Amino acid sequence: MIRRALVCCLTLGMVACATQPKSPAPLPAPAETPVKPNAGPAEAVPEAQASLPPVDLTPVPFETARANFVRDTAAKYRIDPAYIEATLAQAQIREPIIAAMSRPAERVKPWNEYRPMFITQARIDGGRAFLAQHRDELMRVQERTGVPAEVIVSIIGVETSYGRNTGNHRVLDALYTLAFKYPRSGDPAKLEREVRRELFFRDELAKLFELSALEKLDITSLKGSYAGAMGMGQFMPSSYLDFAVDGNGDGRRDLFNSYDDVFSSIANYFVKKGGWVRGGTVAVPATLQAGFEEFNPTDWTPTYTVTELAARGYQPITPVRAVNAKATPVTLEGSDGKQYWLGFQNYYAITRYNISKMYAMAVFQLSQAIAGKELPPA
Repeated sequence: MIRRALVCCLTLGMVACATQPKSPAPLPAPAETPVKPNAGPAEAVPEAQASLPPVDLTPVPFETARANFVRDTAAKYRIDPAYIEATLAQAQIREPIIAAMSRPAERVKPWNEYRPMFITQARIDGGRAFLAQHRDELMRVQERTGVPAEVIVSIIGVETSYGRNTGNHRVLDALYTLAFKYPRSGDPAKLEREVRRELFFRDELAKLFELSALEKLDITSLKGSYAGAMGMGQFMPSSYLDFAVDGNGDGRRDLFNSYDDVFSSIANYFVKKGGWVRGGTVAVPATLQAGFEEFNPTDWTPTYTVTELAARGYQPITPVRAVNAKATPVTLEGSDGKQYWLGFQNYYAITRYNISKMYAMAVFQLSQAIAGKELPPA
């Protein structure tokens, strides 16, 4: 939720699932400069990031950073500093978490290798069974929010295999470790990013205390990914605070045990963070006409009308109801060559859950398969 140069190929190992830098609205202004052809395969090009304020790179001793954290968190969220101290006294710096975060990035897989990691017959069958089991709750959320039941189910399938694998690291340990001992590579070119990531996790740790106060959670017992993402939908604390919903009206937002809350929260994330359009198209396959150059915008914001994209050579294979609907071209490396798609606002909404365009396509295509639709070849 999650944050980032490359995609999150293995979901529980990624922070950013269900968290991004917090500006749910308005949508970011598009960058119109195409990625240069020699910048690498389109699938490997990260989404453009907005300019960030300067960050102090001066090393701060652990004891000082920890004391400042207790002081600042207590003041900001009006929490007893003694409680924060007592809780942190139970936290542990976990070497396996540091090792996992230090692990070199995998080769960026092309789409024809990436898709089979998430879309298998077992996952499709599991999604259909999960949808059937929870149909009533899911349909209530679909009716209320406009987010299709199969899309909600697909997110849970990709993130946690329908709740079977939500992570076995203590969230407190994960965030404490990354907040104060984020691994350093020793590469000066990477130092700024590493400092920013440590500060990100420190902020998430502070928000975990806020979450504890608001939701009456025992944060010493919560389990999640090595990056601190929690529950069936893998929300980071900031996303839990900002987007979780009390779906069953019991006065709590429980993303660990309440299916009503989980379904409602995922849908709310799409609506509030991604601007999900009720009844809107997610993506349609397209062709790139001969003589036109491939166009790879630097982010996934739907900026161009279908008419404008047609002028660049992109023709949708399946009909698009509104030619004035805005989309972004998406290029994937398929088993039989390049695949071209047009991604609309609801595709963009899925990328807010994880900024990888292949992740968004996997979620979309898995949802289609769960709904009984035939998928194109990978």
